[in-house]
Amino acid sequence: MSKEFIDTLKVLIDKKDSVLLQESLSKLHPADIAEVCSELDIEEARFLYRQLDNEKAADALIEMDEDLRNELLEELPSEAIAKRFVNYMDSDDAVEIIRDMDEDKQEEVLSHIKDFEQAGDIVDLLQYDEDTAGGIMGTEMVVVNENWSMPECLKEMRRQAEELDEIYYVYVVDDDERLLGLFPLTKMITSPSVSKVKHVMNTDVVSVDVDTPIEEIAPLIEKYNLVAIPVVDKINRLVGQITVDDVMDEVREQTEHDQQLTAGLTQDVESDDSVFFQTKARLPWLIIGMIGGIFSSMLLGCFESTLGDHPEMALFIPLLAGMGGNVGVQSSAIAVQGLANNSLDTRHIFRHILKESTVALINATILSVIMYVYNFFMHNANDIVTLAVPLSLFVVIMFASAFGALIPLVLDRMNVNPAVATGPFIQIINDLSGMTFYMLISMLLSSIFL
Repeated sequence: MSKEFIDTLKVLIDKKDSVLLQESLSKLHPADIAEVCSELDIEEARFLYRQLDNEKAADALIEMDEDLRNELLEELPSEAIAKRFVNYMDSDDAVEIIRDMDEDKQEEVLSHIKDFEQAGDIVDLLQYDEDTAGGIMGTEMVVVNENWSMPECLKEMRRQAEELDEIYYVYVVDDDERLLGLFPLTKMITSPSVSKVKHVMNTDVVSVDVDTPIEEIAPLIEKYNLVAIPVVDKINRLVGQITVDDVMDEVREQTEHDQQLTAGLTQDVESDDSVFFQTKARLPWLIIGMIGGIFSSMLLGCFESTLGDHPEMALFIPLLAGMGGNVGVQSSAIAVQGLANNSLDTRHIFRHILKESTVALINATILSVIMYVYNFFMHNANDIVTLAVPLSLFVVIMFASAFGALIPLVLDRMNVNPAVATGPFIQIINDLSGMTFYMLISMLLSSIFL
């Protein structure tokens, strides 16, 4: 949205010019309306929202940032939420709205939903964990029975399609509602004389269980080029479907969460969150980082005599710490990415570590040689520092690479988000280990040369 357009809408809102405001909003997509609302203060957004028809208001609400959406809803009575929004939403979108409410508010909203079947679907969906297939699926879909004739099938498909915005697939079930396959729409045209649906259905169907974690669904959709995937219960009864847009929303949220974890944020943070909330999210890792720094200073104190004999060694401490952190973060980031897109199997940990170690060996050799040449010709360092720095750099890179690659794999096997391994955690461990290696190698060389 351009700034000029936003400013124009603000002027219309200030003037309470509902006619021109409705005219301006009528051509906007619901996602654009949600973006406009994010640029307004809450009172302006509420006035703008009152100008929308119920269907567009419901579509725009689901596109909104969660915090803004909750602000818009918090002052509305339960009956208004049900009649103005929920009644015009698909079941999965309605669940996303209602799930954030307390139990009393949920019951009030559900009691005002005019469609008893929709209310029942929402109640059922609320029982599922929001991070599973059951928690994000919708119940709106076209379903046909394997024993229907073509005319009967066509009639029923038309009836069901009247209540849907989009038709992704037509699912075939048996008399017990168990998923059997997909009905190819082209067969309706090319094989109109076939007597039964089961004679033309495609039995090669990919489905997921209601308890399947969200992170396992996106790779399936990508692998098989699907636009939707059916969800079944423990006895293979069709209970819903997940569309690609719902999966992408969840993947985006998970990606943002992982990015914040790698940056050392313990909670999901937005730029407009309160000072207290942002402080609470940032402080834990900062405290851990400070403790790591204290240990580093204590470690240096243990080698005070070595630094006293060779004070020039201190010049290379930031270099070794920085290189160890960079290498560790690179290795862990590759491992986390591989785990996220299923290109890395935790059953092959040794193979992955071996590959990372080979890459590290090449990089460590090249960088150590460069460091040695620099010290020998440019820094005029003594024999101990000339050898200690490149040798330490070699060891630090090898350790950081193996450690950075291994930790995400171990955390994943322990069912801990591997993204927590990147960023501050790797940086702190590699700082301490790098400094230890540097001091020990320097002491060893000192004893040899002296």
